[in-house]
Amino acid sequence: MKPEVLLLEPMMAPFEERLEALYTVHRLYDPAQVSSIETALPNIRGVVTGGGTGISNEWIEKLPALGVVSVNGVGTDKVDLPFARSRGIDVAITAGVLTDDVADIGIALMLAVLRHVPCGDAYVRGGQWGNEPFPLGTSPTGKRVGILGLGQIGKAFARRAEAFGMQVRYWNRSPVADTPWKSCASPVELAADSDVLCVAIAASAATSKVVDSEVLRALGSKGFVVNIARGTVIDEDALLAALNDGSIAGAGLDVFVNEPNIREEFFTAPNTVLMPHQGSATIETRLAMGEMVLANLAAHFGGETPATTVN
Repeated sequence: MKPEVLLLEPMMAPFEERLEALYTVHRLYDPAQVSSIETALPNIRGVVTGGGTGISNEWIEKLPALGVVSVNGVGTDKVDLPFARSRGIDVAITAGVLTDDVADIGIALMLAVLRHVPCGDAYVRGGQWGNEPFPLGTSPTGKRVGILGLGQIGKAFARRAEAFGMQVRYWNRSPVADTPWKSCASPVELAADSDVLCVAIAASAATSKVVDSEVLRALGSKGFVVNIARGTVIDEDALLAALNDGSIAGAGLDVFVNEPNIREEFFTAPNTVLMPHQGSATIETRLAMGEMVLANLAAHFGGETPATTVN
């Protein structure tokens, strides 16, 4: 008998085919399968989900045989890690393989907002070139970039920023060894010492709205925010207010609260560049992530603890 696995969101077709070959797959997102899944719940031993979807404690309680949650991503804010551990469940992520692409989208957002790339595109397409002036941009060279959360992605962003001639400083919740960059004592101190604030901190209850009105005021009217973490780590009320009253200069955002149903105020907020959570969304990275999802399942069903277990 194949082990039974619950798939909470779609994967790329080749990986779903390989899942089908190895496991009995139940698709919770398929309305046609929802009723039949109820009878399979006692036998489901693995769950595959995304970082933005996670799995609720209510669903974990419905799965008495569950032993592994293989997350197709690195975010675990939608999984109660201690609760999963209390039930003997390994929660494994796709660590490492998406670091470069997420850092790249952060750099792209930073450059786009500093140099008015979306506005320039609309300006040319709208036939305004030669008819009305276009605003000057801001050069990254010589600017101070503050990294809020110096994990793998934060470090990758910092190295890329250095290539643009930027000066790096950071704040992290725990000490970071072997780094040449300046450490700041708090998020407020980091923002006050930065021209660009890159938010790369892991989302949790402790980091909810860590970028608040005080941090944004410290960043100042010439400062920019780039968020490649999760929407919940920024106080969106404070961010929208700061953008609209000029308390900060602009923002490049890949993530939002309640995405994809984001607040309409973002559509009209000045000097913002918005992306639909595309940090890891390249063919190469999604293929690597899919391989790791399958490897984590294989490790568990082979009697091992998946290498990227986080709880």
